Amino acid sequence: MKSYREMTKEELKSELSELKAQYRKFQEMDLALDMSRGKPCREQLDLSMGMMDALNSGVDLSCEDGTDCRNYGVLTGIHEAKVLLADMMENNPDNIIIYGNSSLNVMYDTVSRAMTHGILGNTPWCKLDKVKFLCPVPGYDRHFAITEYFGIEMIPVAMTPAGPDMDVVEKLVAEDETIKGIWCVPKYSNPQGYSYSDETVRRFARLKPAAKDFRIFWDNAYGIHHLYDDDQDYLIEILAECKRAGNPDLVYKFASTSKITFPGSGIAALATSPNNLEDIMKQMKNQTIGHDKVNQLRHVRFFGDIHGMTEHMRKHADIIRPKFEAVEEIFDRELGGLEIGEWTKPKGGYFISFDALPGCAKEIVSRAKKAGVTMTGAGATWPYGKDPQDSNIRVAPTYPTLEDLKVAAELFTLCVKIVSAEKLLGE
Repeated sequence: MKSYREMTKEELKSELSELKAQYRKFQEMDLALDMSRGKPCREQLDLSMGMMDALNSGVDLSCEDGTDCRNYGVLTGIHEAKVLLADMMENNPDNIIIYGNSSLNVMYDTVSRAMTHGILGNTPWCKLDKVKFLCPVPGYDRHFAITEYFGIEMIPVAMTPAGPDMDVVEKLVAEDETIKGIWCVPKYSNPQGYSYSDETVRRFARLKPAAKDFRIFWDNAYGIHHLYDDDQDYLIEILAECKRAGNPDLVYKFASTSKITFPGSGIAALATSPNNLEDIMKQMKNQTIGHDKVNQLRHVRFFGDIHGMTEHMRKHADIIRPKFEAVEEIFDRELGGLEIGEWTKPKGGYFISFDALPGCAKEIVSRAKKAGVTMTGAGATWPYGKDPQDSNIRVAPTYPTLEDLKVAAELFTLCVKIVSAEKLLGE
């Protein structure tokens, strides 16, 4: 197919006329499709229905150590759940706290605690004139929403296929003690699906921040969310690497079962150093007597161990892999060679990142919506919702049915072509 950039004005006008006729046909279909958030589909949720049978009124709800899960206590989570999530996160069970259903909630709490009470005896952030965070972009909108809510200044750092631009990260954290943290989705990142290289992880572990209370917020949301059995990304374990580098307290590592079991009813965990754990528990014991141990036990009984969880994730992959491949096939077929967009081809996670021509993303998303397909808002992958290039769009293939997804992807590529042709004609 001829590149749009090589077409004459007449050819582009003729192409645009044809594209708009196709678009009108889509509008007549009266679609109502949602590709806005990375939600598991119904078939994925059905995979975990056996959890409802893992516990019933006739079973013993005691742990191996005799703890009765129906009662108060066990602030940091039952041992069996720590072992299960420690295996999932590749950490020591002694370095883990098990929380409620949401790791986002734990991240919010972690920022909030730093604001009001400080980290390891350092000045609470709320008493400082300025607090800044580094934000790899494009990135996860809900991370940015937390730091924005607390009035923390966000500094974008470009993502590369190997992770954040570490030259920039190293320079900024070494020079500026008002920089207190960085958001990271290190494996199958949101939205690009990139995984940090070995060198990137090692450089993170060896950071020399000016701020004693600088922390890496390591959100390993997609640690076991592979699409393929025989082609998976591998990530060096950050806590062990930090310990080796003499920086044991540098990282808070978050994970949950949100896209493994039921997103609204999973269990979340934080892994970090003994010093950080002690600091966190000072606050936590005033906040709760313990999280939902019955749910923790339900997860343990359902999976048995990490091997049960890995098998479970293969079933997830079987459901969503065809969806990712369908989107990539349609993008390749409809947009390949036109020079009006680029997109990632991740091996795991929940998203595909699409980069349109500068100045086109908002209009593409708007056009798609007018024809019945809701996408993540353009700009959402940047702090404050402001993508300076107006080019990045997050594509979330998991939730719609495969048939609906194909229609949505076809419509999306059509919108990309229309908006790009109009832009090039206007130049």
